[in-house]
Amino acid sequence: MTIGRTRIKSTYILILFVSRPMRIRVGVLGNMRFEPGLYFYVGSGGKSPARRIARHARSKKKRFWHIDFLTARARVIGAIVLEASVSLECSIAHSLAEVFDVVPRFGCSDCACTSHLFRVPTELNP
Repeated sequence: MTIGRTRIKSTYILILFVSRPMRIRVGVLGNMRFEPGLYFYVGSGGKSPARRIARHARSKKKRFWHIDFLTARARVIGAIVLEASVSLECSIAHSLAEVFDVVPRFGCSDCACTSHLFRVPTELNP
């Protein structure tokens, strides 16, 4: 989207629920263990964040990004979309890393972040 001459960039926070402990092979990251609970994933919405989020919600899809491997087994329960004149993806990931449990190296192969996937600590999970 463009407003005037400013191109608006979208960032989303995907909210996922893992119902039971599971091991998932996540591309080049290899086998990863996911404990039950809520997870937040921060991603770039591209030109159509709604389409990107809908893709994540499908369990059957070509697995391309790290998040594709997780969303094939976890349930997408919601999303928050943010729009700004600059990308907020990494700054949001840094902020979430200060509060929530980090899933190391997940979803951040193209930036210097420690992760773009965060688990809500057990005491805060429903």
